[in-house]
Amino acid sequence: MIAFMMDRKRKARIILCALALGACLAAPSAEAQRPPPVARLGYLTERAGPTEFDDAFLQGMRELGYVEGRNLAIEYRWAAGKAERLPTMAADLAALKVDVIVTSGVPAAKAAKGATTTIPIVMATSSDAVADGLVTSFARPGGNVTGRSLFTRELSEKRLETVRQAIPGLTRVAAVFNGENPATPPQFRETQAAAERLGIQAIPFEIRFPDGIEPAFAEAARAGVGAVLIISDSATIGHRSQLGAAGLKYKLPTMFANRAYLQGGGLMSYGPNIVDAFHDAATYVDKILRGSRPGDLPVQQPARFELVINMKTATVLGLTIPQSLLLRADEVIR
Repeated sequence: MIAFMMDRKRKARIILCALALGACLAAPSAEAQRPPPVARLGYLTERAGPTEFDDAFLQGMRELGYVEGRNLAIEYRWAAGKAERLPTMAADLAALKVDVIVTSGVPAAKAAKGATTTIPIVMATSSDAVADGLVTSFARPGGNVTGRSLFTRELSEKRLETVRQAIPGLTRVAAVFNGENPATPPQFRETQAAAERLGIQAIPFEIRFPDGIEPAFAEAARAGVGAVLIISDSATIGHRSQLGAAGLKYKLPTMFANRAYLQGGGLMSYGPNIVDAFHDAATYVDKILRGSRPGDLPVQQPARFELVINMKTATVLGLTIPQSLLLRADEVIR
């Protein structure tokens, strides 16, 4: 009888332990937590209004189950090319206590980081996030910032090599960049160093947008450059049509950082797909809404680069693109 009672007690303890273990296993991890009924996002960018990049972000959110007007509300802040407005806009979003702030470009990310240390920040795009002081490392960003970092140093030399293949005998290039963005001068210096290694002279054109575009291309043409490299940021993306048109007007071949620029008439681009970067930013937002800490989410760097050549522009410029270069291209626009 005593043995029977001890056996029953032992079975009871086993059952209780099993129930407790099951409860622990069933408890949601931070990654599996249910997102808020309505996710409230802040969206901060230097651009003047929505483009295909922002559409890609919304598409990414929809694929993850978030729909504006139903379970997603977004507070948009467009700086319309005036970077000095970003800190005030970021402070406004922080005061609204949104769940996550999504940024585009270094100035927007820095403004958001300056406005809050608690609200998670997802960079849809940035330059070198470590060098720019936005995160402590790519693998363990720490703090409240994570997302995408699109600049890699080898890109500058690869772009120069590619444009030289298209224009044999190239010895001088103009490098156009936004002088109001602190992230772009270091990129020019990298471009200049890469040019020196290749025996090419890189002439800096630090301009204001949009008024500085036309004078810069006119001066570059007078300087006898063989091509123009556009150092990417939100300002150059927002004015890509004007940049492409200026290149055509002054008969200057243009090399851009990604295919989105070629809509304006650029000759070629080499770099990561920015539309994909905005689409993938939605994944970061979803993880954070489900409980992940931004400081634990590694900052992604591009793993794939696309070469796109615009043969319509080549024809207008009277350029014959070598067949070997066309065969390497991921896309040829005809």
